[in-house]
Amino acid sequence: MGVTSIRLSSEIEKPLADLTKKLDRSKNYIINRAVEEFVARQAMERDRWEDALEALDSVKNGRLIDAGVVEKWMDSWGGDDELPTPTI
Repeated sequence: MGVTSIRLSSEIEKPLADLTKKLDRSKNYIINRAVEEFVARQAMERDRWEDALEALDSVKNGRLIDAGVVEKWMDSWGGDDELPTPTI
């Protein structure tokens, strides 16, 4: 495990100290969880952006599924005659 030092503003230091007492956890634990969540959220946002770019490329190149087909498929969800996922 690596070691990194950080400087916290006074606006963060007091609430962090209060949180350590409330949760009975160390500053190290809380800061590690916060960084983990931030990194995971950034990765998710990057993935969403890549998905959006891929979708825009599909539209630009005419690779589309008719909205009516998608609506029929969604209406069939949960029924005995559920339709297969529409494909391009």
